[in-house]
Amino acid sequence: MNLGRMLAESAGKYPENVAVIHVGHRITYRELERAACALTNHLRALGLNRGDKLAIMLPNCPEFIIAYFGIQKLGGVAVTLNVQSTSYELRHLLGNSDAKCLITQAVLSKRFTEIRDELPLCRHLIETNGSGEDSPFRKIVEAGPFTTEIPDLGVDDPAVMIYTAGLTGKPLGAVLTHRNLMTQSILLRTICQRDEGEDIALAVIPFFHSFGAVANMLAPLRMGSGVVLMERFTLDGIFEAIEKEKVSYIAAVPRLFLGMFFHEGADKYRMDSLKICITGGAAMPSDFIPPFEQKFGVKIMEGYGLTEASPVSSFSRLDMPQKPGSIGTPIPGVEAKIVDADGRELPRGTVGELILKGENVMKGYYKEEEATAQVIKNGWLYTSDLGRMDDDGYIFLTGRKKRMIITSGFNVYPREIEIVLELHPAVRAARIVGKEDLLRGEIVKAIVVKKPGAEIEERELLKHCRTYLSNYKVPREIEFAERIEE
Repeated sequence: MNLGRMLAESAGKYPENVAVIHVGHRITYRELERAACALTNHLRALGLNRGDKLAIMLPNCPEFIIAYFGIQKLGGVAVTLNVQSTSYELRHLLGNSDAKCLITQAVLSKRFTEIRDELPLCRHLIETNGSGEDSPFRKIVEAGPFTTEIPDLGVDDPAVMIYTAGLTGKPLGAVLTHRNLMTQSILLRTICQRDEGEDIALAVIPFFHSFGAVANMLAPLRMGSGVVLMERFTLDGIFEAIEKEKVSYIAAVPRLFLGMFFHEGADKYRMDSLKICITGGAAMPSDFIPPFEQKFGVKIMEGYGLTEASPVSSFSRLDMPQKPGSIGTPIPGVEAKIVDADGRELPRGTVGELILKGENVMKGYYKEEEATAQVIKNGWLYTSDLGRMDDDGYIFLTGRKKRMIITSGFNVYPREIEIVLELHPAVRAARIVGKEDLLRGEIVKAIVVKKPGAEIEERELLKHCRTYLSNYKVPREIEFAERIEE
């Protein structure tokens, strides 16, 4: 089994089940499979083949899902990119990944065309205008043929590449295999104890994010469930979607659930269809969980993961007691240990580094053997997260070894932002820190030292950052200082 065959199998079992709901339009599994096959055939006609890297830079929309599975049926590697990526970021992401094709929205393609001449490998651009009749993407998937030959891929062949922030400021491409993602695709069945075809999922985490891809796309589609996609995210829009489409399952970062809880208009919506809320990407305030569950009549399941682990590694399971503040126990097929600086396992209750082993651990960072060797040792993934394990095997995180900020579920390494700030002619030095925030977990704060005699306002620096960085990396606060404290 591989990802290319997964959709075909679901379409064979549930051909008329609704797979995707988008702006009131419903796409069945049969229709989704036919569209993915048509795209695969088009990609082959372009000369693209097994093993080629093809980038997707799309929001959560039907075209993303079609592109994702179309690439898998080709035997290619889907490089999933943040839609906020600037031209500056794309230059590295597309160049480093060796992507030969970019599938994106017409409104985003300018970021690529500005640097196209610097990317000799990336020869093909496929644009979509959504459901518009003039959309090149739509014409491709409607042209057929609607069946295709899927290569016989090995389970350890690469399937997806997701860029994660690197300590040096250079994003690294985490290569996830078919084995990694197929084992993750049974998330709903093994952890949430859900039956096939019974769920409607609301996709609020971006698909280009590993958590979003697994929890909001692969897991529901593996089980014949429906996925509701939203054009714009507002709290009222989320409540309306839950009520209208009878959503039973949401996976999101804590910020969304906090927003839902405190939303003044929540009481006017019917929420009885909602059964399970999965949260990850940042710690959920433990004293907030019981009142949320009581207000909405649902169960919150808190988990932990990282891109390098495909991503889910541990979870608070429905069939086990809940422990406030814990990220649960390792999921089936995953081992976890707490170790000291020399890799020796520590006694229960002792704080050390959390390391993981199992079928979820990535193949490695693309073209980065040294960086891979730093995090994967003897098959164990060193997470750089600090924590302890109690006598029952529950894991409690206590901090991080490396400089990293998690804001609204996105990982941000300070050095990348510091480099951009120091590109400005008025900046002598910059330091990025995380500041606690109730809604986002942390926000990005910059401490900036100006060059002697230089004058610059916060507004100008923020504009400079937005030129180079995705929005979630742009500092929310800037403090000017005389020097950087070590």
